[in-house]
Parts: sequence; structure tokens; C-alpha cells
Amino acid sequence: MELDPAVLGLLDLSAERTTLTALSGNGSSSASTSKITSTGSDGSKKFFFMKTSSDPDASLLVQGEHASLQAIHTAASSLSPQSLGIGTYQSSSSTSFIIIDFLQLSNPIFPTFMRLLDSLVSPRQELATKLAQLHTTPAPIPEGFTNAQFGFPVTTCCGDTPQDNSFKPSWALFFAENRLNYILQRCETYQGVDLVLRKLVQDVVAIVVPRLLGDGHLGNGNSVTPVVVHGDLWYGNVGRCKIPNEPLHDIIFDPSAFYAHSEYELGIMLMFGGFSRRFFAAYHALCPKTEPVEEYDDRLKLYQLYVIYFINPSDVLITKAF
Repeated sequence: MELDPAVLGLLDLSAERTTLTALSGNGSSSASTSKITSTGSDGSKKFFFMKTSSDPDASLLVQGEHASLQAIHTAASSLSPQSLGIGTYQSSSSTSFIIIDFLQLSNPIFPTFMRLLDSLVSPRQELATKLAQLHTTPAPIPEGFTNAQFGFPVTTCCGDTPQDNSFKPSWALFFAENRLNYILQRCETYQGVDLVLRKLVQDVVAIVVPRLLGDGHLGNGNSVTPVVVHGDLWYGNVGRCKIPNEPLHDIIFDPSAFYAHSEYELGIMLMFGGFSRRFFAAYHALCPKTEPVEEYDDRLKLYQLYVIYFINPSDVLITKAF
């Protein structure tokens, strides 16, 4: 496999000393992944991870992941790999790419057992500490605003689905309009109107969201601070990274980030398993549950509604919409 000149130029590599190897496991999107290996004149090697896509929304996908990794790295530098740049193939203007630090992830001999161990007993203290750092670092104030906002400067994609990250001053407003109503609109655009589903979403937006997330209620009247969330943090987007002469380090990847209420992240994490009660105890010791604490479980179930749209196409959405 040959590297496109745009990639070589971005990384300042020599075509004669560089190889490209396809990788399996493309994550939740339709993008392709590969490993770039460059050999120096002294025989030393450098490795890079590349993701490419030729889908209609390919440029949005790579721009969103690039900005997501930058935001996560800024708030918690050791929690994610760095994005080294994005671009478009010279040989194919429809193909967009992103270059990321190559991480040597640990592959356990018994992955099912390791997941069970993580789910039941492992505290994963390092991951809990790093994630708490991410979720307690206030979002920057966007250009043109006087206060931090909920949203993100660019569109991000969850899987292949672009998300509306236009800024809102209120978390309740953002979650209602930019997540629940937005995804309902996509469903109706691609699959037609389902009056029962529309009524259910409208009721959640009109009744449940204000009740649990309302500005005068969440935080016991103190508004929550927007922070960076990964946005798609299930067990498959967490790994243990091998670093020479050091113990394994926890890392997260494939983000779909935005500035949100920190507990939004936890709803996704709980849905798919892989994180123990000891992990959440360690995390909440550093990033406490939002008041009212007695509504914590209800908030997480509400946040999971958005994710359910993606994982249950037989019920409410069909794959093409997402």
C-alpha cells in the first residue's frame, strides 16, 4: 500500500522509507484504519495511526475527531492520544484523513475474562483519576461569548452520525434541542414520521428534561459547569497502552467530544458495562455526583435515551439514519 502525497507532506516523510499497513477494528464508524511505519536513515522507526473515510460526511468526521482529541488532550493530556493533523488525499478529493499518535495497546490473552474483571472488581484508579480531571476542568469560553457554553466549536460524529453542537447557554436546552429533538428530526427525515415516537420525545423534552435538568433545579439551583466529555465512552473505546519500561496506562480514543454536564458520560459507560462499582467510587471521590444526588440514577437513564437511538434500530431508528 502506498501513502498519498498529502499524508507524506503532512508528516514530512519519505515515500521510499515509509510503509502503510491496514488494520482491523474500525470502531463504530465506517472509516478505515491503518498503521504508518517510517524508517529513519539510522534504522530507527516511527509509527503513526491513520483513519480515512470517503463517506459524504468524511470531512466532518475527521475534523470532529481532531478537535475532540485536542480538547481532551488540553484538559487531561495523558488521557488520549494526540491528533497530528487532518487533510484530504491529493489522489482522491473525496477521501479525508486524520493522523494520530500510534498507541501500542495491550491485547489480553483472555479479553472476556478481563472485561468481567473490570466490570466486577477493578477500580482502574488511573482511569478514574484522569477522567475526573477531564470532567472537572471547565470548558473554555468560545470566541464571541462572555460565558462558557454547552456545545462544541465544530460538528462531531457519533459513529457516522453528525451531531448538532451549536452552542447553548443552558444544559437543559442543549440536551433537549441538540440531542433529543435533533435525533428525532433525523429519524423522521430518513424513516418518516412515527407519531407515537414523536409524542414520547416531545413529552420527555417538555416534562422530564426540565424536571431533572432545569437551570433552577440541577445543582440545587447552581448551574452546572460545561466540561469536555468524550461523548462515546463505552468499554470498547478504552484501552491499556504499552509504554516501554513503564506499567500499562489507561487511554481513551475514538471521541465524539463536546462541552456537557459531566454525568452525560457516565450514562453511556453504564449501559455497556466494563466499569465496576469500585471504579465509580474512585471517580466520584474526585468528581462528586451533582445535586440533587438522589436523582443521579434518573439523570443517567435520561442521558441513555439518546444512546438508545443509536443501538436499537429495530425499535425506534433504522441503521441508515445513523
